[in-house]
Amino acid sequence: MDFNVRKLAADAGIFFSRAVQFTEEKLGQAEKTELDTHFENLLSRADCTKNWTEKIYRQTEVLLQPNPGARIEEFLYEKLDRKVPPRPTNGEILSQFMLEAAKEFGPGTPYGSTLIKVGDCQRRLGGAEREFLQSSSISFLTPLRNFLEGDWRTISKERRLLENRRLDLDACKARLKKAKAAEAKATAEHELRVAQTEFDRQAEVTRLLLEGISSTHVNHLRCLCEFVEAQAMYYNQCHKYMQELQKELGRCPDSLEVNCQPAGSPTDPSAFVPLNSPSPLETDALQIEEVQPPASGTRKAKVLYDYDAGDSSELSLRADELITVYTVPGMDSDWLIGERGNLKGKVPVTYLELLS
Repeated sequence: MDFNVRKLAADAGIFFSRAVQFTEEKLGQAEKTELDTHFENLLSRADCTKNWTEKIYRQTEVLLQPNPGARIEEFLYEKLDRKVPPRPTNGEILSQFMLEAAKEFGPGTPYGSTLIKVGDCQRRLGGAEREFLQSSSISFLTPLRNFLEGDWRTISKERRLLENRRLDLDACKARLKKAKAAEAKATAEHELRVAQTEFDRQAEVTRLLLEGISSTHVNHLRCLCEFVEAQAMYYNQCHKYMQELQKELGRCPDSLEVNCQPAGSPTDPSAFVPLNSPSPLETDALQIEEVQPPASGTRKAKVLYDYDAGDSSELSLRADELITVYTVPGMDSDWLIGERGNLKGKVPVTYLELLS
């Protein structure tokens, strides 16, 4: 117990003396051993590497797992050295909901069968996302975390030790200057030589660790390339799955190509046409200038929403205006021919209220 008390008192004395020494250095009242320019550059580069690695690591975590609650849960499991329980991705959850809804609506109905197709696609998208998350965590996040929790802690420890050695060296220099008697000077000179040796040895150890930052950059570059490869593969898989889904939906009955948007939120009817199928504007061989209104069958229509023409074959609309509309053989049921004065063009049915 006495040993511990004496050690505590000695540590307190060292801490107090170093605090005084720091203050005197800041005020310019004490000598300070300066490190060479190369060493200072190594320190600056190490600090820069640590700061940016930490920011990149944190933001990559947010990218891979936007839910902060889930990130905290994973962190706690990791600290407890326990395996994180499997968590379904959002795509997999959506897939489950769609498949269950299809059972309720009937898998033989157009809506139910489409829900099954889309749900299966969402399941595959969710699986691809899971593989991407696992791959990115192993190939990119883990190396960054290992640097922050391993190499950087070692560097920080050695830097603190170097700072202590510098303070001891400067304290020995100060004692040598104050020594008057020959014996005191001899003792101070011996202490100074020992402190200088310890400082030089610690500076060399710290310098080697700081120069290792170059190897860290090379390793992080390799990990970054692997992250990009994993991301590219993930997006390619998603694109492939969506193309396959659109091909399947392109073979769906015409009854599925209806506008199911709620009132008050109009959508361009062309958005409901499968990607691989030609749009109504492409399939119609009609020349707008040559279209003539039928002898009977024209109607007045009130425009519900503003609409900007997509090309020269369409007619731009403004809400609340009245136009004359009619259909011609071969036209898609989602479109009509609209006339306003001398202007004529195709207009989407969903933007109109037909008047009797």
